[in-house]
Amino acid sequence: MAASMVLNLDNLPSDPLLLILSFLDFRDLVSCSLVSRRLNELTGHNPLWKALCQKHWLLSEADKSHRGQNWKELFWEFYVDLGRYIDHYSTLKRSWDDLKSYLGQKCPRMIASLKEGAKEEELDAIEAQIGCELPNDYRCSYRIHNGQKLVVPGLMGSMALSNHYRSEDLLDIETAAGGFQQRKGMRQCLPLTFCFHTGLSQYMALASTEGRICSEIFYHCPDQLAQDPSAIDMFITGSSFTEWFTSYVHNVVSGEYPIIRDQIFRYVHDKTCVSTTGDITVSVSTSFLPELSSVHPPHFFFTYRIRIEMARSALPESACQLDSRYWKITNANGNVEEVRGPGVVGEFPVMTPGKVHEYASCTTFSTTSEHMEGHYTFHQLKNKEEVFEVSIPRFHMVCPPFRESAVRSGALSPQRSTSPHSPVSDESVALFNNDNSTDTDDYEEEQLGSHGDSSRTHTHTHTHTHSQKPKNK
Repeated sequence: MAASMVLNLDNLPSDPLLLILSFLDFRDLVSCSLVSRRLNELTGHNPLWKALCQKHWLLSEADKSHRGQNWKELFWEFYVDLGRYIDHYSTLKRSWDDLKSYLGQKCPRMIASLKEGAKEEELDAIEAQIGCELPNDYRCSYRIHNGQKLVVPGLMGSMALSNHYRSEDLLDIETAAGGFQQRKGMRQCLPLTFCFHTGLSQYMALASTEGRICSEIFYHCPDQLAQDPSAIDMFITGSSFTEWFTSYVHNVVSGEYPIIRDQIFRYVHDKTCVSTTGDITVSVSTSFLPELSSVHPPHFFFTYRIRIEMARSALPESACQLDSRYWKITNANGNVEEVRGPGVVGEFPVMTPGKVHEYASCTTFSTTSEHMEGHYTFHQLKNKEEVFEVSIPRFHMVCPPFRESAVRSGALSPQRSTSPHSPVSDESVALFNNDNSTDTDDYEEEQLGSHGDSSRTHTHTHTHTHSQKPKNK
């Protein structure tokens, strides 16, 4: 019967067999090549390996022509060098290519700061130096690009307020290894980013220890109420390097994060957070600032960016001026605060057809989420007595997931993570009830940039202790 099966296989036409083989991965093709002479010949069919080269290594006809090899030879050349990363390479390489293509058009000087990929032996040497294995997806990304030079602005996003600036560089592997942590509370944590101005870094856990999960990425946040300096809370920003990096790149290349003066600003815009009243449209984007926030005491700092635009189709007599603002602020406990005040960030913008006015403000609160909504009051320039309201859409500010330090919680399991949709403990909230929410629209702003002659962008904040309570704008 075995001889009959071989005979039947040999007599089958090539096309249906090649179609079947096209559904196999490279490991299965190698196994099939050992079954019979016929399959050995068919599994060497160049189009099969072309598909695999495109799938795993993102290679093109131009790459093949440049190297002067057939597809099967090209596949195995890359496999010998990068085979351990075959489950990660295409995802990360595509993200890098997308990011470079986008930044090449929007802010090309940032591309110049990228470093060439590290060699395999260099990554091995770093592992020996720190005494920990690096995750394969992290190694894979650093084979493509070894981070960036220490420059400003950084590749991993910026945020600017009038007296506060953050811009994070993606560290090269050598610099990261120099910042590898072995101190209690941060053991076996490798920095991924660094900000010159604030000293802020995002870290990746290289082991499941001290309440952390291996490969998760976080901002460290000292517990200000604990006497033990090793009590470190964590704002979690990613479950793995791949998830962290690719989600960031997606936000950049999709335009979710705006480019302002050659910098990537990490504002998040909910596309439903837009409201139009007559000829005026208001939209809002928000950003969480971990470096100005803490879990203990509960103090969560957000900045929000508001865009006010008058339609180009509006009639000239529709020109108007903003007089005042009204905010209704609701925290996760359902507590409501109402704020009224003149202008926005000390200004009273005049809106004419096609004009855009943007400004940034900030707020702090003691629960893990909050939403704001309200309206602006305008008057018509042709008749100051003609007053009307323009709706500000409801926008939500939600703290990212965080985990308390193992020191505070005793034997905290790595699986216990505080949901961003749940308030912190009643005891912690009680410590901070006198500073439940704030709005800082009254503070003087700093101009960041412009969009043509008709648009100005402002950002500002006010540095304050937990007992101070600025006013919303």
